[in-house]
Amino acid sequence: MYKYIKGIITEIESNHIVLENNDIGYLIYTPNPYSFDLNLEYKIYIYQYVREDEITLYGFKEKEEKDLFLKLINVNGLGCKMALPMLALGSINGIVDAIERENILYLKKFPKIGDKIARQIILDLKGKLIENKKIITSNQDELIETLKSLGYKQVDINKILPNIKEEKLEEQVKEALKLLLK
Repeated sequence: MYKYIKGIITEIESNHIVLENNDIGYLIYTPNPYSFDLNLEYKIYIYQYVREDEITLYGFKEKEEKDLFLKLINVNGLGCKMALPMLALGSINGIVDAIERENILYLKKFPKIGDKIARQIILDLKGKLIENKKIITSNQDELIETLKSLGYKQVDINKILPNIKEEKLEEQVKEALKLLLK
């Protein structure tokens, strides 16, 4: 089992990268291959999927991304090929927030995720993802982006961030807007 592989990206395709390490090119399926740059060195967190007729490597830029992927593939009926596009199209915090708030519509926007699988994801994972350190820090990145898109400046946003007490993104936005309007 691999924890991570550090190497240079030599190829980028639509669903995978090739990471060269000690003259060996590892084909690694990743959520967003185009987020990597050719000929640069990366540390890729690896999940090795082994079955009777298949050995596949899945790679992630961040450990938190890999951790969420591992939890998703443990959901009954959800495999690697369904979990990978979820991470490609959604943010870690967005997926976790949807699961915690039981937002079936958000989960159904991902390819091959229907009503039944979305409900199973919520059933299996609700309350089990909060331990992820990146998620504990709340939706701060999303909050900042939301406030910026509404025209607020980073300086003003930074002043009110310590005063935000809510946990859910919607409530954080409401609280932030009240503070910014004062």
